[in-house]
Amino acid sequence: MADNVTSLFRSTAAHSPSMAALTREGGDGGGPVDFCIPCNPYFPTPQMFDDMSARLRDIITYYPSSADTITAELCSLLQLPPQAVAMGNGSTELITWIDHLLVRESLAVPVPTFGRWTDQPMETGKRVDMFPLQESSGFALDLAQYAEFIRARGTRVAVICNPNNPDGGFLHKHAVVQFMDAMADLDLIVVDESFLEFADAESEPSVVQEAMLRPNVIVLRSLGKNFGLHGIRFGYLVANPALAGRVRSMLPKWNLNSFAEHVVFMLKEHGHEYAQSLMQVRRDRLDMASQLSALPGLTVYPSQGNFLFVRLPVGAEGTVVRDRLLTEHRILVRECGNKIGSSSRFLRLVVRPQVDVRRLVSGLEQVLYGTRRGAAVPEPGNGTGYSSGTAAVDRLVGATNGAGVQGLAAQAQALGGGTPMPMPAAVPAPAAQMPVPVPAAAQVFPQSVPAPAPMPMPMPAPVPDLMPAPVPAAAAAASMAPVPPPMQVPPPAPAPAPMAAPLPTAPAAGPMGGPGGPTPPGVPARGGLTAAQVRGTNGLSPAATTGWPNAQSWPSPAGMGQAG
Repeated sequence: MADNVTSLFRSTAAHSPSMAALTREGGDGGGPVDFCIPCNPYFPTPQMFDDMSARLRDIITYYPSSADTITAELCSLLQLPPQAVAMGNGSTELITWIDHLLVRESLAVPVPTFGRWTDQPMETGKRVDMFPLQESSGFALDLAQYAEFIRARGTRVAVICNPNNPDGGFLHKHAVVQFMDAMADLDLIVVDESFLEFADAESEPSVVQEAMLRPNVIVLRSLGKNFGLHGIRFGYLVANPALAGRVRSMLPKWNLNSFAEHVVFMLKEHGHEYAQSLMQVRRDRLDMASQLSALPGLTVYPSQGNFLFVRLPVGAEGTVVRDRLLTEHRILVRECGNKIGSSSRFLRLVVRPQVDVRRLVSGLEQVLYGTRRGAAVPEPGNGTGYSSGTAAVDRLVGATNGAGVQGLAAQAQALGGGTPMPMPAAVPAPAAQMPVPVPAAAQVFPQSVPAPAPMPMPMPAPVPDLMPAPVPAAAAAASMAPVPPPMQVPPPAPAPAPMAAPLPTAPAAGPMGGPGGPTPPGVPARGGLTAAQVRGTNGLSPAATTGWPNAQSWPSPAGMGQAG
């Protein structure tokens, strides 16, 4: 039975198996404790579930209202003009239509990130320029360097996920607005705010108001994640009426189901409970980060999402940890080996109540260290420790046993049936940015990545939103000042590199650090390639006012209070 359950992960390409599939294979009628699916564990309330249960027969028997009717109700709640909003059957439906309608030739996206932002445009033959986030800098996105990367590649569409999935990295509102203005000549800028409701670094971090005033900006938002209702499948985008109307005109008349309609019409009565649920998730995030960071060798990255990105101790293999947690402890976690730009050394763990976190920590202690802390689990000996999520990459890494050879990008494309693409020469990161190996007992975190603080720290005051004056497109990127990532935990992170610094390149392939040292940036658990090295650099020449509105008792975008 255990083999049947874990085999489900090997049969999925870029996502975890569904909870329904795991429950069926488990055979006992119950699913595992879910640290994989990133949704709100405190909402809807029991009262709301009781209400939906009582109305179940009518909900599933009759057609829903039209999408226009449901959208109008949501816009009334959020005080948004319906002309600027399009609701979809999940954010992935909207991503699909954005790609088909608005992405002509190329799209830039930092990696690792939500897989549909890389996979969807590749499936329709677009060029995807992947900007690798560096492990040595805690996966923080430097918008100035990202802008320079976009200019160098000649990319026409740019995507930002804020907070980013899977690492939870956060960008302050003023920096995003500055980036939007610097990239005003692009075909499109998408700001994916699917997890922004869980952030507390700013009271009003959303850029929906700014998006409606610009001709080339779309803000994407999720309702399923925030409301703990992934199964209902609903999300929405906000843009100027022309952009929003173009997407809305392509959506089916009844693309929203009756459950989505019922929930949307319930929300106005439950704004206070929703705000309380967000605050509880933020408290749980601090507690969970503290407990996990106490495990020897486990690195916990700062997050503003409702999940934590963690790096396993040296020698621990993510697929083994995932399978053992599931089969031995009935705990489901997200192993990130199939996320481009990540490796199987990393897990994404959803924030859950403290009673569940204690169970997770106990399970990790037994899986990682046995009966005592200190000795990590061995890696499998069959050469399959790294799962990329791409068949061509898996075959390549298996054939070379993860050692890496010259011309790997071309080989990977050949194995996958695509056209070989040259890979630029790898450039080692500056010595000052590389993690310095130290004995595990003395330091389990890389020197440049601060450990999360066990106690809540005062958040910095919001930076005033000073709108930069329009500048010529050619000079816009060069004039942007780099914006450091939010300081959530001491000690301070190194200042970001200036605009004149060399563009980020794929990390060099090679063995990982010694047994006592951390993994060099971008290197998978067994050494050799990351998916970003194979697919993230394609070598092509460049082609010739204050957040989410409030209504009555509904919370602000970050849930920081009630509207007056």
